[in-house]
Amino acid sequence: MNNPAISVVMPVYNVEKYVAEAIESVLAQTFDDFELIIVDDGGTDMSVEICTSFDDTRIRIVSQANRGLAGARNTGIMEARGEYIALLDSDDSWEPEKLALHKIHLDNNPHVGVSYSGSRFMDQNGAMLRQAQRPKLENITAKDVLTRNPIGNGSAPVIRRSALEAIAFNHRDEPRRLCFFDETYRQSEDIELWIRMALTGRIVFEGINGLLTRYRIVSGGLSANIAAQYDSWNRVIDKTASYAPGFIQQFGAEARAYQLRYLARRAIQMGEGAFALSLFKESFSFSSTPIIEEPVKSFVTLSAATAMRYLPTTFVRKLAGTWTGGKAVA
Repeated sequence: MNNPAISVVMPVYNVEKYVAEAIESVLAQTFDDFELIIVDDGGTDMSVEICTSFDDTRIRIVSQANRGLAGARNTGIMEARGEYIALLDSDDSWEPEKLALHKIHLDNNPHVGVSYSGSRFMDQNGAMLRQAQRPKLENITAKDVLTRNPIGNGSAPVIRRSALEAIAFNHRDEPRRLCFFDETYRQSEDIELWIRMALTGRIVFEGINGLLTRYRIVSGGLSANIAAQYDSWNRVIDKTASYAPGFIQQFGAEARAYQLRYLARRAIQMGEGAFALSLFKESFSFSSTPIIEEPVKSFVTLSAATAMRYLPTTFVRKLAGTWTGGKAVA
């Protein structure tokens, strides 16, 4: 049996509401020489039953005890037979031409290790929002990866297998288990990998035009989730500083400012105006670069946080409708 050109790795953990849509978007790809490796990460709902209802020989299901997203991705990558590895989170989905366009990109640019594209946002019910991720596509530096993360989300990249092999390491407690993502992270595992690939593997990142990923924004949550995300991001910075101290010394403050501004926007999405405003002010205390380089985005963030903090809720919702269609702020 010939190996497929692309292996799609999709972890599944308690996503029964979304997983069918994710699988359907893979099976609808215009490029069909792929395998879909579904990693059952020990969930307790009907997700796996939904996965098994699809009758397609390109689908393989691998089950394991819960390891988290990083561990599930590692398992899927080890199972993969394709030259290219595409990652898809099971609450997201793809446009039909995504795999075809990334394969063309990687086939014609052998120096590129990670190919990615922009993303459209959708709400938790699948309705498309007005916002989108339109990242920098060319001449990506390690600084770009640290400060702006052009890949954007875990469902955007298609990765050359050799790029992953270049940064692989053995699990600390299970020496026979090969890792790509660091399984000690339950958040920020993506950016940790991208930074390590850029710095230690000298992997080239390059994007292609188009909003090819549909990235789901789930509304609601707690400010504690933002604090946990910031803590995990700080762990990434500490780990990076352990092997590239000069790099973090040079660009760490700017990266922190961008991260805090991003978390302020997440707080706005949750309706936490006061918390968002404090995060934005803290961002500015580290570096003014986000305001200088992206004044419009920074101004909108500050305005939204201020409005949510001080204005009546009904008025804020009316303003939000002109920007997000009354959905979420991403």
